Amino acid sequence: MFDVEGFIRFVRGLYGQPEGVIPLHAPVMGALEKARVAEAIDSTYVSSVGAFVNRFEEAVAAFVGVRHAVATVNGTAALHVALRVAGVQPGDLVVTQALTFVATANAITYCGAAPVFVDVEEETLGMDPRALEAWLRQHATVRQGVCVERGSGRPVRACVPMHTLGHPARIEAIAEVCAEWGLVLVEDAAEAIGSLRQGRHAGTFGRLGVFSFNGNKVITTGGGGVIVTDDEALARRARHLTTTAKRPHAWAFEHDEVGYNYRLPNLNAAFGVAQMERLTALLASKREVAGAYARAAQRDGWHFVHEPAGARSNYWLNALRLPDVAARDVFLRATNAAGVMTRPLWTPMHRLPMYADCRRDALEVTERLAGTVVNVPSSPLPGRGG
Repeated sequence: MFDVEGFIRFVRGLYGQPEGVIPLHAPVMGALEKARVAEAIDSTYVSSVGAFVNRFEEAVAAFVGVRHAVATVNGTAALHVALRVAGVQPGDLVVTQALTFVATANAITYCGAAPVFVDVEEETLGMDPRALEAWLRQHATVRQGVCVERGSGRPVRACVPMHTLGHPARIEAIAEVCAEWGLVLVEDAAEAIGSLRQGRHAGTFGRLGVFSFNGNKVITTGGGGVIVTDDEALARRARHLTTTAKRPHAWAFEHDEVGYNYRLPNLNAAFGVAQMERLTALLASKREVAGAYARAAQRDGWHFVHEPAGARSNYWLNALRLPDVAARDVFLRATNAAGVMTRPLWTPMHRLPMYADCRRDALEVTERLAGTVVNVPSSPLPGRGG
């Protein structure tokens, strides 16, 4: 039987906090962020135009190793526009996973497309490339260079795997399947800043990748996201769409298509520039936290979710696996009642009413993980954030 009281004592000892609430993941911020935000205020450019937006995009692009980054108001907006510029159209099908945050499926739906849910892997928690290939072989064919669903003839336009909790999926294998079937690969790397697969940053294997900088992420801009790509034309179109599709002009307001007011404000970008300066130290501290959990798990018999083979995870949210749903719920009630915040994984997308009728495979691993995995406090250690 899982020793919940022992776990609570361990977490309080890890964070040196014998009383009070220990959050799941708190941002690290201080004088550096105040200074950068003050600079933005002094510049008078606090909305969607300003030097800090450019600086933040350049810093993210350099860190992950791509040519272009386009900053947006949040990760959902980034994914929506990434799918638009990837060519997803109304009526299309987009293959993704059911074990994800709802934004993944919502962004597909914003395009007028429909998600198809395939299963995930036990080790990575991300899309199983074998499940992707199996669904395509059973339900799709390639006609005149376009992947279409048999019977309906609907285009299967893109694939959106998600790097769950910052653990990279087997993205190189997923990319191979996408190339064989002519699917555009768009990576939902919302949780994966600082995560690597075979030495390459998550989010850079597809035509486009997306990161989130919500308040609970490794680094934050308060709310924010970014699209990354090596394709100059895609980056230019993403920038245009996220700026209300306004044609450049010194004073006239001319718009050449329906666009979106999705650009990241300069004020938020200033905060993000400071956070990028902290990122290396934050990632190091989070690996310390993960190491402490791993050692405690080995000692006390917990099932800790380790980074997958061939990957280096950012350990955004550390996770344990409990024996079953009943044990999971006992753990969640006891820890939260004691002020140690924990949570289950998201309700799988196919269980939500708006996605209940979507195409899917058996999702056996998805159901198993959703019923047994819990996230535990994962903030960087006090004083270790740069």
